[in-house]
Amino acid sequence: MAELNTAAPVDDLVAEAANWTPVSLLEQIKENGRVWTDMAADYGVTNPDPPWKTSLDGMCEVLAAGTCSSMAAVEKGWLAGDTERSNLEGAPPLPLLERRWEEDALSETLYQDVPYPERQLLALVHSLIKRGLVKEEDLAARMKQVHERLAAD
Repeated sequence: MAELNTAAPVDDLVAEAANWTPVSLLEQIKENGRVWTDMAADYGVTNPDPPWKTSLDGMCEVLAAGTCSSMAAVEKGWLAGDTERSNLEGAPPLPLLERRWEEDALSETLYQDVPYPERQLLALVHSLIKRGLVKEEDLAARMKQVHERLAAD
C-alpha cells in the first residue's frame, strides 16, 4: 500500500494562508463581535460550549461527506499528489483534512486574536466564502435578519 504524502497539501495551504485576503464582514465580526464566554457570563449560562457549537460541528461533517464514496477514498489521489482537487469526481465541497488545515492556518494568521470556538467559526466561514459556497452579502443580510429578530424580543 502506498504511503500518503500529506506534507505537500499542508505546505501549500500554509503558504497560501500568507496570501489570504481578509473578508471585510469577518473582520468586522472579529473586531466587534462578542465571544461566548462574555455572553454566557452576562446571561448566567454555565455551559462552556455555545449553543451554536453543535450546529458548527454538524456543518463541518456534512461539508466533508462524499456523495457515495468515503472521504478517505475520494481524497486519496489528492493527498498522494496524483491529482488536482478539481479533478476529483464526487469530492466533497470542503473536505475534512483541507478544512482542518485551513482552520489551523487561518487560526495562526488572520484569526489568531480570536478565542476558540469563535476562531473556528470565522475560519470555516472564511473557507466557505473563499470557495464561493457562501456569499459575503448573503451572510451579512442573514445576520441582519437574525439580529433584528433577536432585538425585537
